[in-house]
Amino acid sequence: MIFDYPTLKLIWWILVGVLLVGFAIMDGHDMGVGTLLPFVGKNDEERRVVINTVGPHWDGNQVWFITGGGAIFAAWPLVYATAFSGFYWAMLAVLWALFFRPVGFDYRSKIHNATWRTTWDWGLFVGGAVPPLIFGVAFGNLLQGVPFHFDNNLVSYYTGSFWGLLNPFALLAGVVSTAMITFHGAIYLAHRTEGEIQNRARTAALVFGALMLVGFTGAGIWLAQGNFGYVITSAVDAAAQPNPMSKTVVQQSGAWFANYRDMPLTLIVPAIAYLGTAVGMLMVARGRTLTAFVASSFAIVGVIGTAGVSMFPFLMPSSTMPAASLTVWDSVSSHRTLGIMFWATIIFMPLIIIYTSWAYKVMSGKVTTAYIRENEHSAY
Repeated sequence: MIFDYPTLKLIWWILVGVLLVGFAIMDGHDMGVGTLLPFVGKNDEERRVVINTVGPHWDGNQVWFITGGGAIFAAWPLVYATAFSGFYWAMLAVLWALFFRPVGFDYRSKIHNATWRTTWDWGLFVGGAVPPLIFGVAFGNLLQGVPFHFDNNLVSYYTGSFWGLLNPFALLAGVVSTAMITFHGAIYLAHRTEGEIQNRARTAALVFGALMLVGFTGAGIWLAQGNFGYVITSAVDAAAQPNPMSKTVVQQSGAWFANYRDMPLTLIVPAIAYLGTAVGMLMVARGRTLTAFVASSFAIVGVIGTAGVSMFPFLMPSSTMPAASLTVWDSVSSHRTLGIMFWATIIFMPLIIIYTSWAYKVMSGKVTTAYIRENEHSAY
C-alpha cells in the first residue's frame, strides 16, 4: 500500500466528509427547492417551473447519498451498524419521506386535476424538508453522545428511544440543517428562474440564510455552555487493528472546542460557514445568483466541517459507555479494504463530477412559464 494504516484512516475521515458535503450541496439544493415548492409557486404553472429547475437532475444527485452510505458501510462498519440500530426509526422516516420524490416528480403532472397536483406538491415538500431535518437532529445527538454500548462480542445495543432523539439541542441542530438546505435551494431556484418566482426565492434565501446564522451561532453557544464533549484519556495507537474497547474516554464539558484551541488554523472552518452564508445573502440580494450559489456551497462546507472538526477523532461517542465511543482510529475496516476503496474513489469520483458537470451545463439556463407552455407534455 502507498499509505500506511493511520494515514488511510485519516484520509477516509476526510473522504467521507467530502461525500457528505457533496450530498448536501448537490442533493441538498433539490431538497431545498422541494421545501419551497408550495410557497414560491402560487399556481400550477409556477409550480411546474419550480419543479423543472431540478426535475432533470434530482435522481442523478442521489448518487452522492448512495455513495456516502456505501462509503460509511465499507470504511466504518461499526459506525454504520451502531448508527442504524440507534437511529433505526429516524432512518426509516427519512426513507419514507424520500419515497415521495420519485413518485411525485413522475406522477405529479400526469393528470390535469388540481387536487391531485396539490397533493403531490405537498408530497415533494415532505420529501425535501424531512430528510435534512432528521439528518440535523442526528448530528445534534452525535454531538451530545448516543446511548449505546457493546457486549463482549462487540455487538452494539442502543438503550435510548426514538423520542429521546428529539431533545431541544438536537431539534436546534435540525433547524440549522433545514435552514442551510433551504437557503441553498432558494439560491439555486433564484438562479434558474425569473420574475415573481425569482423574487420570492431571493426573499426566501435571505430569510433562511439569517435563520441559519442565528441557529448556527446558538448551537455553538449551547455547546460551549452545556455539558457536551468527550476526550480520550488513554494512549492511542493509530496503527492498531479496530477495537473500540481499547481506550479510556471521559465526558468533559467544552471538549468539542479543544481542537480549535490546540490547532487555531481550524477556526477557518466555522469562519467559512459564516462568510459563505453572508456572501451568499449579499450576492443573491444583488442578483448575482451564481456567485451566491458558490458561496452557499462553501457555507455548507463550513457547517458540516465544523461538526467534523469539533468531534475529531470521535465519530459516534457513547453517553452511557464512553469507552465504547467510536473514533477514526478504532472503528474502521482493514488496511487492505481502505486501500482498495481509496483507489476506487480516485477513479470513480472524478467520473461522477464530470458527468454531473456536463449534465448541468447542457441543461442550464432559465426555466420560464413560456417554456412550460411550449413543452406541456414533455416537461415535469
